[in-house]
Amino acid sequence: MTSALAPPTTARPQPGAPAKSSRPRSRPRFTAWRRWLSPVAIVALWQLASSTGVLDERKLASPAQIAAAAGELIGDGTLGDAVLVSVQRVALGFVLGAVLGLLLALVAGLSRIGEDAVDPPMQMLRTLPHFGLIPLFIIWMGIDEAPKVALIALGVAFPLYLNTFAGIRGIDRKVMEAARSMHLTRLQRIRHVVLPGALPSTLVGLRQSLGIAWLSLIVAETIGSDAGLGYMINRARDFLLTDVIVVGLVTYSLLGLATDAVVRYLERRALSWRA
Repeated sequence: MTSALAPPTTARPQPGAPAKSSRPRSRPRFTAWRRWLSPVAIVALWQLASSTGVLDERKLASPAQIAAAAGELIGDGTLGDAVLVSVQRVALGFVLGAVLGLLLALVAGLSRIGEDAVDPPMQMLRTLPHFGLIPLFIIWMGIDEAPKVALIALGVAFPLYLNTFAGIRGIDRKVMEAARSMHLTRLQRIRHVVLPGALPSTLVGLRQSLGIAWLSLIVAETIGSDAGLGYMINRARDFLLTDVIVVGLVTYSLLGLATDAVVRYLERRALSWRA
């Protein structure tokens, strides 16, 4: 006789019955497009305010005027040439700043002596405003490409340094002890333990650095530029061409968004082991 207090038995799936999937349902298509509703609404209201005279087009061009100006700048090659020059500056400055930030993070993160030597000046320098450094950079390097690249490199180095340093110090001590017990050399520990362990934090710093690289470029291209997006915006400012100014600013933001998307893709590939 079966007791009434016995726990209920779990029904087993019948052979051939479809198994219930534990994977979350994909979001509806509308949810993916929902993020675009507010930007489209803002642009529509902007155009409406310009068309009705609420917004003076001499102070801020309408979206239609901006789109027409963008088409002209693309058609005559002005925008393409400016983007190419600016991207080259950012690429060179980013490489120099990234190498510097990563090397200093390794020095500071792997030893207390390195931290005492590197971290205090890095913490002091990262609070300096870019505009305050421009006069010194001009005196030291002139007004050619060197001060522009140096400003970008300086802006890139600090986020990578801070995040990589935090990632190295966040590695579990037991993992390092296990690596020593396996008789790995210092270089092998750095390659197989330190760098992979700090990679998530480094990728966060990489995203921040790319954003700061584009912000630094805007400042850098005010230093005697004769080409680039900053030069195009400055010329448009002199002639009160707000449509060209907005085109340049939108191009900056799109370039920043594109580089961030590349890093996010690399993050998904490199950290595929995470949920």
